[in-house]
Amino acid sequence: MAKKSKIAKQKQREKKVAKYAAQRAEMKAAGDYYGLSQLPRDASPTRLHNRCEFTGRPRGYIRHFGVSRIVMREMAHRGELPGVRKASW
Repeated sequence: MAKKSKIAKQKQREKKVAKYAAQRAEMKAAGDYYGLSQLPRDASPTRLHNRCEFTGRPRGYIRHFGVSRIVMREMAHRGELPGVRKASW
């Protein structure tokens, strides 16, 4: 389980990226790199990191399901993921 502060910080970044997305796109299209540098650093989408929705784990993230490998395995065992069957794990 990730620290709650890391999960909260990630959510803040996601909100900030969404807030400044249109403004960033305009400035980028116009070539206004000085204006881009004046925006908050966390407004850049490259600052985002994929995290598991349930545990907040940053590693072993599976994009298709939006969870980490550990949670995906547990969900597959319980039959909560449609179309996923246990093979040899």
